[in-house]
Amino acid sequence: MIRKAVIPAAGFGTRFLPFTKSVPKEMIPLVDKPVIQYVIEEAAAAGITDILIVVSGGKNAIQDHFNPEPGLLARLEANGKTELLEELRGIDKIARLYYVYQQELKGLGDAILQARNFVGNEPFAILLGDTVTTSPSRPVTAQLTAVHEQTGGSVVALEEVPMEKTSRYGVIDGEPTAENIYKVRSFVEKPDPAEAPSNLVIASRYVFTPEIFDFLARTGKGKGGEIQLTDAIRALIRDGGRVMGVRLPAGQPRFDIGNFESYFQAFVEFALADPGHGRQIREFAKTLLAKYAEAR
Repeated sequence: MIRKAVIPAAGFGTRFLPFTKSVPKEMIPLVDKPVIQYVIEEAAAAGITDILIVVSGGKNAIQDHFNPEPGLLARLEANGKTELLEELRGIDKIARLYYVYQQELKGLGDAILQARNFVGNEPFAILLGDTVTTSPSRPVTAQLTAVHEQTGGSVVALEEVPMEKTSRYGVIDGEPTAENIYKVRSFVEKPDPAEAPSNLVIASRYVFTPEIFDFLARTGKGKGGEIQLTDAIRALIRDGGRVMGVRLPAGQPRFDIGNFESYFQAFVEFALADPGHGRQIREFAKTLLAKYAEAR
């Protein structure tokens, strides 16, 4: 069973400036929790117990969020706010968290390389720290670990997108082997739509065997002048490595908090589904939609 995960969280979040000048993009809130907490909870729900977060300078807010704050806890207890107290006490118990610094931001592949000593000789998961996935049944990471346990190989999550959007993602060339399961033949990083081998793109969740580190270490700078994880995966496949893909069902959206449109969609969906405030927000949304419909 996979027990370790890596969460890359070293990027600047320039699309959310000026907010991210002092607050990491992984700490952008979705209702009452930061994005990275949802990511860590997903990993824990898949049975993962140890998580390494790859950070850069200015990311102390992530560590502060997951560390206990005795003064705040004492104040909540004194004021009888038991529910909030228990919720905060639970944050630092989700999983065992560790941190490593990516000294120079040289791409996702380089960020993953920083985890080599932490991972050792075990299979491990990767969850991008600025992307939230939802699932009506089984968390995405749990779906990947299940396929790894069946096949023994590496596994990536896949999402179907319109062909004109393939230039934003790593795209697979693969063949289906079962319902929603693909054997990956190759990857292309951010291809022009006319050159994309499919419209199935990598969906920010991975499970790898430790051999991926050897290929990352040999991978030079690729597209954008960065060490691309997809280049290392392609080399792994050429060398005979087995990589499978799990296509996310249509009703299982993925939200990339790195761009405004996706973040706004995520906040609206999470707010509408919130057990404490969702009903009032849904009523407000109806009123608001009617108002803008009349304005047309």
